[in-house]
Amino acid sequence: MSLYTNKTEYIADIADELRLFLAKEEITEAENAAADVCVTLEGGGTERHACARVNVAKGMAVYEWDCVIPQGADALEIKRREKRAVKIAAFRAMANVYGFMPPWGSLTGIRPTRLLRELRMRHGEAEAIRMMQQDFDVSEEKLALAKTINAVQQPILDSQTEKDADIYIGIPFCASRCLYCSFASQVRTKKTDMAAYLAALKKDITLGSAILKQAGRKIRAMYIGGGTPTVLTADELDGLIAHALEAYAGFNGEFTVEAGRPDTITKEKLGVLKKYGVSRLSINPQTMNDATLELIGRSHKSADIIAAFNMARDMGFDNINMDVIAGLPGEHAADMEHTLDKIIKLSPENLTVHTLALKRSSRLVTEGEKYPMPEAEEVEHMVHMGSEAAARLGMRPYYMYRQKYMSGNLENVGYAKPGTECVYNIDMMEDTTAIMSHGAGAMTKCVYDAARRVERVPAPKEISTYIAKVEKLSGEKARLFL
Repeated sequence: MSLYTNKTEYIADIADELRLFLAKEEITEAENAAADVCVTLEGGGTERHACARVNVAKGMAVYEWDCVIPQGADALEIKRREKRAVKIAAFRAMANVYGFMPPWGSLTGIRPTRLLRELRMRHGEAEAIRMMQQDFDVSEEKLALAKTINAVQQPILDSQTEKDADIYIGIPFCASRCLYCSFASQVRTKKTDMAAYLAALKKDITLGSAILKQAGRKIRAMYIGGGTPTVLTADELDGLIAHALEAYAGFNGEFTVEAGRPDTITKEKLGVLKKYGVSRLSINPQTMNDATLELIGRSHKSADIIAAFNMARDMGFDNINMDVIAGLPGEHAADMEHTLDKIIKLSPENLTVHTLALKRSSRLVTEGEKYPMPEAEEVEHMVHMGSEAAARLGMRPYYMYRQKYMSGNLENVGYAKPGTECVYNIDMMEDTTAIMSHGAGAMTKCVYDAARRVERVPAPKEISTYIAKVEKLSGEKARLFL
């Protein structure tokens, strides 16, 4: 599909709108208005006029949208309103041609709940709701979800201070690579030089903790993620966590570790986590159907998931999260029902319901013709089943995010029993709290001023590059915080 716009600074944003209808279509930039899609923005001063024309085999449609720029608006606000105008025009022209209204309307960002909260702060409750419904075309169901999550999050967001920060420690290694995975994670083998990575990671932690200490920051939550952190041996885990807690002396807040794969969980490793005060654990089945587990490349059975969960319970872990994915290849609603029934019997404190995202670098996309995929309508039903299962467990939705190329343009939702919500997940997804991140591919970010401006420092994803650049990375982080 070819796309022309006279506002080239917004071409990527317009292309994102087109992909809501044609996720796998290649979108090329055209030099003139004879393109398949033409989006223009005219006007000056306080008025802008956006016009989108779609002319494809499916049909032809034109949509126009006017917006007002407030007197005295700064450059950021002008850009925000111009971008919104061209996106809405493109979205509605596409919706008219393709006869489909995505549940999140024209929203393409990953954080709808943050958008709703910020609209409320800027415009008030009534106008924020009107904009979500009438400007962005968000469905009543999805708006209700966002409102509920905002309400659950508010006490946790109110409890933070400007001096708070969270810590993320990344272990970008797994026992095997899943079919749908696009992360920069490596499979740990006998040849993996884990000692070199852990040495660099500990140095990164030492340098980062010194920066936060100098900045007068207080640590609110710590999260060790991956990859699969429990791919480390018990001794490696012990050494890493002991080093982190010594560096961030005095930390006694929420402490989460992703134990993801049950085939990497042992009693010895759980003992290490318990010794160091880990308060929240993730044991992630994705599915409880053995045939699917084998298909997607996970080297364990559903029985292993149950055994690992029960082992963690027996050792005193009382806040456990479990992830499931709706839309896995070969699965249907009956498979999702089987998975959820098994999880309900285990009764975890948290349940995260993901919608499968078809990432272009994953084998699921590059070898896609091999794998039968459920239709978008069935995936939406599976997501709804996940919501119902969470309600049966006494959980409320507490955070949510979206990704590009998700089945049915849906979302990932974290549910939790009251009082067990993951503070780190809320802080990270809502962009309200600084995150000092350690590890290859990890993202450090700092939140500034009343406008909640966020600046980021990404760590290199390639392991050897990360190891070589730990000190340089520390200098970039220091500029953020100091």
